[in-house]
Amino acid sequence: MKNILLLLLCITLFSNCKTDKKEAIKTNISTKESSKEKPFVLNVEKIDSTQFPESIKYEGFIKNAVRWKDKSGDNIVITTETGYHINKKFEHDSDGSDAELFAYHYIISGNEAKQTWRVYDFIADCPVDIVASFVKNTFQITDLNQNGIAETWLMYKTVCHGDVSPCNMKIIMYEGNQKYAVRGESKVAVGIDDNGKKQFIGGEYKLDANFKKAPKVFQEFAQKLWKDNLIENWEN
Repeated sequence: MKNILLLLLCITLFSNCKTDKKEAIKTNISTKESSKEKPFVLNVEKIDSTQFPESIKYEGFIKNAVRWKDKSGDNIVITTETGYHINKKFEHDSDGSDAELFAYHYIISGNEAKQTWRVYDFIADCPVDIVASFVKNTFQITDLNQNGIAETWLMYKTVCHGDVSPCNMKIIMYEGNQKYAVRGESKVAVGIDDNGKKQFIGGEYKLDANFKKAPKVFQEFAQKLWKDNLIENWEN
């Protein structure tokens, strides 16, 4: 009888030790999981001029306006174009027109807006066809390297020409206050060779020094954006 009681006692102790060990393992896992930092979620909201703080000033007609929050703060980005117009700040030696484009970034605090960067480009005194516009559907806000600071992607074309020729083309990207750029020209079909294959001119581009040192995910995104919008589309 004593032997039976001793055996039951040992089984009970062993079972309790095993249960305690499992509970300890579960506790460790739970603690480890709770210590993980939650991934940053980028929520970008489209806005219009009625939602701008009064201190925001801009030129041109709004193409895009968005707002989001990240580690930099409360952000607003606006892109605008003037279209064809005459700007008296430019010298005009002919009957040419002007066209300008802008992009503005602001950090918002209360109802105050602090401009942190601006992109500006233009064509002035052009007597023929003017292009100074953002490429359709290329404006994007991302967080590709998932560091909680958003990247703003701008792509646009500028040219003054009276023929079928490439446009100057740029990608400008900002992460915080750091600027990255891709510069080159669009690609245009200029004819067909003896085999019936289209012939093109243009399409070359260069990454600036910052892009060359940038994370690979930035370079790959920029190169794909360029490739997807390389062929000249006269509706852009």
